[in-house]
Amino acid sequence: MGDFEAIGDAVTGGVIGRAVEPKAGEPGPDGHTHERRCLNCQTVLTGDYCHACGQQAHVHRTLSAFFHDLLHGVLHFEGKIWRTLPLLAWKPGELTRNYIDGQRARFVSPIALFLFSVFLMFAIASATGGTWNVGNARANPQAMAEVTKGEEAELANLRQQREAAIREGRSTSALDISIEAKAREIAILQGVRSGSMANNPAFETSLDLPSWLRDPIRQAQANPELLFYKLKTNAYKFSWALIPLSVPFLWLLFPFSRRFRLYDHTVFVTYSLSFMTMLVVLAVLFGALGLDSLVNLLFFVPPIHMYRQLRGTYGLSRWNALLRTVLLVIFALLALSLFGVALFGMGLFD
Repeated sequence: MGDFEAIGDAVTGGVIGRAVEPKAGEPGPDGHTHERRCLNCQTVLTGDYCHACGQQAHVHRTLSAFFHDLLHGVLHFEGKIWRTLPLLAWKPGELTRNYIDGQRARFVSPIALFLFSVFLMFAIASATGGTWNVGNARANPQAMAEVTKGEEAELANLRQQREAAIREGRSTSALDISIEAKAREIAILQGVRSGSMANNPAFETSLDLPSWLRDPIRQAQANPELLFYKLKTNAYKFSWALIPLSVPFLWLLFPFSRRFRLYDHTVFVTYSLSFMTMLVVLAVLFGALGLDSLVNLLFFVPPIHMYRQLRGTYGLSRWNALLRTVLLVIFALLALSLFGVALFGMGLFD
């Protein structure tokens, strides 16, 4: 990735520099070097940057400078991130249009921001326990017992309603379906708690399925922790696949347009996914802090953000942008569903 700079490239020519000028490259008391030739290519310096190779004229040899280079190498934190994030949050259309129109030096590139946000999301989720799995369920049997108890109470209530319907001569078909579904949910919870998911009748795979699909599903039932682990790992490794999955759906909003091309749609999608990923980070943090009401409010943010980004990027009228926002929300759910199905397939067969 061209957006990621190597962390230590500023000192690769230090030895040669000192051989030509003994004082060159030697750090002063402030940790700065004061050389007259570029430490990388030995070109005579005439400014803050080498006009031959582009390396910064003066390198910093302090611990704080090392971590600064680390942040800069990952995401160009030297001012770019602070110009990018506010626009991404409040004026996403302006950010997207400016980047498409060539204003690259001012902002973090969409792919760098996306990769960073994905890394941040999985790091925060892992640190806060935001990723639920079967192991967590077994590790907290009291919580699972309370959930199961509530489900059993609902099942008992449904059965009472069914008995009352029979006495009154009313149809029980709808209640029968609800009772069956609730019984299966309880069986799943019990299977998770006991670890006997593979032997639970609720998990018996239909005999109508072909063997190539039935056998892997049974293996997943026998070892659900492994399946959840694979899903989490694949989601991290293949998160980039959301971009090519989403671009065709966005293209459908502007079919055969000569003004807006696939490049424009790709920049739009990548910045949008970066924002949605950071929104997930906020949701995980709010959930860890017990701020469930704020988590619920975050569900209203994506459509608003899509609307503002569509208007600003493509110069749409309010009603035109609103119509396309409705379609884009539907398309986003479809793309996310396809991604989830692909992850599940990889979890079963890899």
